[in-house]
Amino acid sequence: MNSIAERWIGSCRCEATDRTLITGQRHLHLVVNEYAQHYNQHRPHRSLGQRPPGRLTTPEPCLASDKAAISRRDRLGGLIHEYKQVA
Repeated sequence: MNSIAERWIGSCRCEATDRTLITGQRHLHLVVNEYAQHYNQHRPHRSLGQRPPGRLTTPEPCLASDKAAISRRDRLGGLIHEYKQVA
């Protein structure tokens, strides 16, 4: 479990907290919670078949076609972008 925790902490630091000026404990709590939601509900994991941990029961994502519309959602004030294929 220690290696899993260290990997998550390293990802959180690299992708979120190192790129944000944290102004206090409440702000840090908000940033870490927002990143945890992104990590568990959207971010693809290679070892899980490009699925996030929170969606393991869903089928593997299909490849986007050239004519597919893509929507973008910004997280953490635009620091992280989430993309989703629009039906």
